[in-house]
Amino acid sequence: MSDPMIHVRGVCHTYRHGGVQEPVLHDLDLDIAPGEFVVIMGPSGCGKTTLLNIVGLMMPPSRAEVLRVGGRDALGLDDAARARLRRHAIGFVFQRFNLLPAISARENVALPLRIRGERVDGQVDSLLERVGLARYAGKKPGQLSVGQQQRVALARALVGRPSLVLADEPTGNLDSENAEAVLALLGEFHREWHQTILMITHNPALAAGADRVIRMQDGRFCD
Repeated sequence: MSDPMIHVRGVCHTYRHGGVQEPVLHDLDLDIAPGEFVVIMGPSGCGKTTLLNIVGLMMPPSRAEVLRVGGRDALGLDDAARARLRRHAIGFVFQRFNLLPAISARENVALPLRIRGERVDGQVDSLLERVGLARYAGKKPGQLSVGQQQRVALARALVGRPSLVLADEPTGNLDSENAEAVLALLGEFHREWHQTILMITHNPALAAGADRVIRMQDGRFCD
């Protein structure tokens, strides 16, 4: 049996605001297998995004017994090594797109490859065609609809075929038609490329295509 793509034990996190401490994650254990599509559901403020940021190596936990991502011990990595692992193994889809406004859709999608020092070739235009945006490749984000911007963000997350894709409320800013289109694309690439996907949402309608749904409340997983 292969090692889990995500292997977490005893993860806790507390935010500190001045002298006030706000615990948001409480001793979480999580295993996600390679190629699995997992959705974590829960209300706003329950700690979903904090957990995703920790798993995505965007922030360290306040405490953890184990944090392994892609077979690597993330707790044992320094900042530079964590950044390298994040760049090469993880793709992110954010609710607010996080596209760079001054560059084109094509350049936004190519950005992860450039950061990794890899050659930008036909895969960028191929991905834009797959998400239905080939004719808009030269447009800047401000010239695109919100649905088009999220499809650019999805292509950016998938370029280079990362083994793990983390999606934070990827349809939160979209109408129902565009939300269905983005989810259909995410499922299509998952089936074709066998990537591990961890998506968080508070919308039960978005969990239909997942292999597994985990419910979260007040910083804990529900039974």
